[in-house]
Amino acid sequence: MRVSQFFISTLKEAPSEAELPSHKLMLRAGYIRKLASGLYTWMPLGLRVLRKVENIVREEMNKSGGIELLMPAVQPAELWQETGRWAVFGPQMLKIKDRHDNNFCFGPTHEEVITDIARREIRSYRQLPVNFYQIQTKFRDEVRPRFGVMRAREFMMKDAYSFHADYASLEQTYQAMHDTYSRIFTRLGLQFRAVAADTGAIGGSGSHEFHVLADSGEDALAFCPDSDYAANVEMAEAVAPAAARAAATQQIQKTITPGQRTIEEVAAFFATSAQNVLKAIAVVTHEDEFVLLLLRGDHQLNEIKAGKLLGEFRFASDDEIHRNMNCRAGYIGPVGSKVRMLADRAAAAMSDFVCGANDDGFHYTGVNFGRDVQLGDVHDLRNAVAGDPSPDGKGTLEICRGIEVGHIFQLRKKYAEALNATFLDAQGKTQVMEMGCYGIGVSRIVAAAIEQNYDERGIILPAAMAPFQVAIVPIGMGKSDAVRGAAEQLYTGLVEAGIEVLLYDRDERPGVMFADMELIGIPHRIVIGERSLKEGNVEYQGRCDAQAQSIPLQNAPEFVKSKLCN
Repeated sequence: MRVSQFFISTLKEAPSEAELPSHKLMLRAGYIRKLASGLYTWMPLGLRVLRKVENIVREEMNKSGGIELLMPAVQPAELWQETGRWAVFGPQMLKIKDRHDNNFCFGPTHEEVITDIARREIRSYRQLPVNFYQIQTKFRDEVRPRFGVMRAREFMMKDAYSFHADYASLEQTYQAMHDTYSRIFTRLGLQFRAVAADTGAIGGSGSHEFHVLADSGEDALAFCPDSDYAANVEMAEAVAPAAARAAATQQIQKTITPGQRTIEEVAAFFATSAQNVLKAIAVVTHEDEFVLLLLRGDHQLNEIKAGKLLGEFRFASDDEIHRNMNCRAGYIGPVGSKVRMLADRAAAAMSDFVCGANDDGFHYTGVNFGRDVQLGDVHDLRNAVAGDPSPDGKGTLEICRGIEVGHIFQLRKKYAEALNATFLDAQGKTQVMEMGCYGIGVSRIVAAAIEQNYDERGIILPAAMAPFQVAIVPIGMGKSDAVRGAAEQLYTGLVEAGIEVLLYDRDERPGVMFADMELIGIPHRIVIGERSLKEGNVEYQGRCDAQAQSIPLQNAPEFVKSKLCN
C-alpha cells in the first residue's frame, strides 16, 4: 500500500478528554475518531488492526469446531420477557420501538436469541453438542463511557454459545474454549492470564476471565507465582490465618476519641496499626435486616462475597445507623450490639483490638472476642491481598492488574429452562439442554494491546496485529531518481513476497515520516537515502531497536522475511 493511495491522519496532540495511553494514541495515530459519547468510527488504519484481531479469533474458533452464524443486532422484547431479563437487565439496555409500537432492544448480548434458535432447530441428542459463534456489534448504554474503545457503548464482540445433552459434554467444550482462548491471545502476542471469575449478570456456574496484563487495568488479579492458581480479586479466597487467635493481654477500656472516625485517624490516635483496628460496616439486606460486617481495618470488603451470603444488600444510611446503633458512622462496633454480625476470617483472629464504642466520640481498646463480645458467624468477606497464603496451599499470592478481554461461562440450564429449549435423548425422553457462553471483546483487544505495548514515540503493536508489517521511508524520493528507483524496487519485491508493506511516497520531511511510522505502530522500517545507496545499502530498524543497521539493498527482501519469521 502506498501512503498516497491510503488515508493516514495523525495528530500531534490527543484531545483533552483522552485519559488512558491507548485512547490518546489511537486518536493520535488516526485509528479511531469520536462520533458521540462512547461511539467511534474505526478509520482505515485502525480497521486493519481490528480485522487482524477478528481473523485470528475466527481462525481459532473454526479450528475448535465452532460454527459461525450472524444474529440480528435488534432483538424483540418478547424473548427477553420470557427469560425475565427485560425488566431487570437495567439501563444498559437500549430499548426502542418500531413504527407499530412493538418493543425491541439493540442487543447487549445474545443468549435469548441463540437459545430461541436452538429450541426451534435442535430436536435430537444426535444434533448435540453444537457451538455457534458470531462476530458482531453490541450496544450497552454505559453510564460513563470512557477510555475510548476500552469502555465504549458500541463495540465489536465475538460471542459463542454451546448446547449439550449433558454436563460432561459442557465441561469438555468449556475446556476446549479455555484452550482456544489461550491460543488466540498467544497468537496475538499478548501477555495474558486466565483467572477464575464471578458469573455476574450473565448467570450460570463456572466462569473464567482472560485478562491482558497492564498497569492501567481496571481489575485486580490475585495469582500465585509458584502454582497455576489465579483468580479475579472478586473471587479469590482469602484464606483464614494459620495461627490461632492470641490470648487476651489487655483489659477493655473506653476512651474519648473526639473527631477520630476513619480507620487511619483512629490508628494514629492510639499509635497502632490499621491491622489492630476492627472495622464495622453497616449494611441493610433486601429484607430490610440491619447487619454489621466485621473486618480488619487494613482489609477491604468484598461485596460479591458478602452478596452471596446476604443476597442483595446496600450500605446503611446515617439515619439507619443512628436508629440501630444509637451513634454516628465511625463509632459503631460489636461490643454490646444486638444486631446480626458476620465476621471476616482475619477479623475473627484479632485480639486486644480497637473498635467503635457505639457512642459518638468514643472507642474501645483491648477488646477480645469471647470475653467482651460473642463472635458471630465467620466467613470469607474480604478482598485477598498480596502476601496472603495461596488457596491451593502452594505459596503466597501476588496482585497484578488486568484488562478483561474474554470471559467464558458454564450457563448450565438457566436460559434453556426459561425458553424451553429441549431435545429427545437416546431413550426418547425430553431433556433440557445444557449451555455454555464464551465472549471475546474484539475491539477492546486493540486498546488493551496498546496499553501493554507503547512508548513515548507511539504504538508498538505485536506483529500479528500491526496494520502493516514493514514501512519503507524514502528520503527525498521526489528529488532523487536513485532513491525513487530503489524504493519502487524494494516495494515491488516485498509485495510479491506477500509482505504487507507501506511505502511512504509523499514528499515529506524525514522527521515527519519517521514520527508517523513510529506513532502508528509498524514493527519494521527501512529507510532509503542517497548516501547509503552509494554503497548499495539501506537502513533497517525494528520498532524497538535502539539503533538502525545497514543492509545491502539486494538482500533487503530476504532480510525482512527473516525478521518476520523471527
